[in-house]
Amino acid sequence: MTGNDDDLAVSDGFTPAEREAMQQRAAELRAARGGRRKAADLQAALDAIGEMPEGDRAIAERVHALVTRLAPHLRARTWYGMPAYADGKDIVCFFQSAARFEARYATLGFNDVARLDDGDMWPVAFAIVGWSDAVEARVEELIAGAVS
Repeated sequence: MTGNDDDLAVSDGFTPAEREAMQQRAAELRAARGGRRKAADLQAALDAIGEMPEGDRAIAERVHALVTRLAPHLRARTWYGMPAYADGKDIVCFFQSAARFEARYATLGFNDVARLDDGDMWPVAFAIVGWSDAVEARVEELIAGAVS
């Protein structure tokens, strides 16, 4: 959501992009009940990355490569139509395209099963607007920490 009141034009308070994400999540749950295979989940994640605009796609591809290398036990799949990485049924981390919700940055997020704890308060979502060696090092550190 962009925060603009015009975005809330639908009667239920959700933007079209949010409703689409919820519909995709419902389809993901139906597919999981049907016993979707690991290869199909991976292909769905790769397809989601491939459908992103160039800037988001380049970042998502780098995130995917790092997760695959650092945490090969995590299963690539989609979550609300975006690429995500799960340990069993629990999503550890996910990537959200900036274009998806017309945001100014893409997001790398971590759920509560990620082991990023640091005292009484710590970040679990990170904005990414470009890729550099420093960004790669930080993402690598986050992924390694999430699965340690």
